[in-house]
Amino acid sequence: MPYKYSEKKILILGIGLTGISCINFFLKKGAIPKIIDESKKPDYLNKIPKNIKYKLGGLEKKWILESDLIIISPGISSFKPILMEARMLGIEIISDIELFARETKSPIISITGTNGKSTVATMVKKIAKKSGYKAYLIGNIGFPVLNILEKKADLYILELSSFQLENIFSLKSKISVVLNINEDHLDRYPNGFKQYKQIKLSIYKNSEICLVNLKEKIYFFKNKQKKYITFGTDDSDYYIKHITGKHFLYCRKEKIIDTSKTLLYGYHNYENALVALAISDIMGFPRNITKDVLRKFVNLPHRFQIVHQHNNISWINDSKSTNVNSTKTALENIQTQGTIWLLLGGNKKSADFNILKNYLEKLKVKIYCFGKDGMSISKICKKKSIYVRYLTDAMILISKKVKPSDVVLLSPGCSSTDQFKNFEERGNLFIKLSKEIS
Repeated sequence: MPYKYSEKKILILGIGLTGISCINFFLKKGAIPKIIDESKKPDYLNKIPKNIKYKLGGLEKKWILESDLIIISPGISSFKPILMEARMLGIEIISDIELFARETKSPIISITGTNGKSTVATMVKKIAKKSGYKAYLIGNIGFPVLNILEKKADLYILELSSFQLENIFSLKSKISVVLNINEDHLDRYPNGFKQYKQIKLSIYKNSEICLVNLKEKIYFFKNKQKKYITFGTDDSDYYIKHITGKHFLYCRKEKIIDTSKTLLYGYHNYENALVALAISDIMGFPRNITKDVLRKFVNLPHRFQIVHQHNNISWINDSKSTNVNSTKTALENIQTQGTIWLLLGGNKKSADFNILKNYLEKLKVKIYCFGKDGMSISKICKKKSIYVRYLTDAMILISKKVKPSDVVLLSPGCSSTDQFKNFEERGNLFIKLSKEIS
């Protein structure tokens, strides 16, 4: 039975691309929502139709508490006191993904994880498209989900962040996967890592097939009605085997892909390819197409991307590294006899960088810390660290000392929003400077 919105008092929180897509959705349903943004000058203010009332600069308590339905953008925390009060009063608070889930009939593949979700989602989309499916990649990457509803689709690949999962309740996926869970966004969750983990695992709730990482031991098989397929360990359905210096992707006991014959760089990307292989097999995509796409797949921009090589010095842009574990993963995948010049910093989101201390002390590494939390991060490994205010300053200093066989690695382990619009802007600056400096 279709949902009726025309008689509801609807409020949208956030005048971004998501918020604008929500306005258009409700207008088509015969409902006229109101909209609020905490910024006084939101970027998309000029996109709001003239018949829509809006307020700027803060969450208007009266509007919130008189609403029947609130659509919240992922950038706004669900745990703000006024929103918790609204829930207690029975006001429904959902995301645009929840609206989408209520409307669509096409199969959905849902992918989440602290790291790697964009890469896996992109791999699966490429395989699906080459297999003849009209497939859309949406959610945390690509287009706002509500903008896709009117387009005919055979399949949706949905990349989901924890922020989006906070307010999704009706999503029924054909396949769901949690790639990994590491400490991240601890500043967002009142109950810390445990709460973040529970939100990530909620992706399995209404899933037909659960793809589960046994290596991480993050999920317990509770529901006998569900189908479980596993990856990550030698006794999983899908796993990576190390043979004579090479890594191979296996399905049960069948050798599928020799990673040395791919363009993939880094063990974490072999793991990403393994999940893409599993999803593709479950969907019934032709195995030869899956293998061909994964062999030709190149690391996504800003994700452990070698952007410049000169005088036997490699410059690696891993700006998408926004948590401590992603920095550790990047360091583990660097093979060099020279020095690693590591750029760390930004907004650490209450994360504990001490978990890197013992690891960094064993490496031949010089650490340049920058940004909002750069000073505190530099104290973790004092003898190897220096603090500068800006990324540009750090790179100029590094350029004067770097030598052949060295690697310059931007893997900040932090959010970029203290000094940049997003991780792409931070990564693009690194790319530009690495070419100019060297």
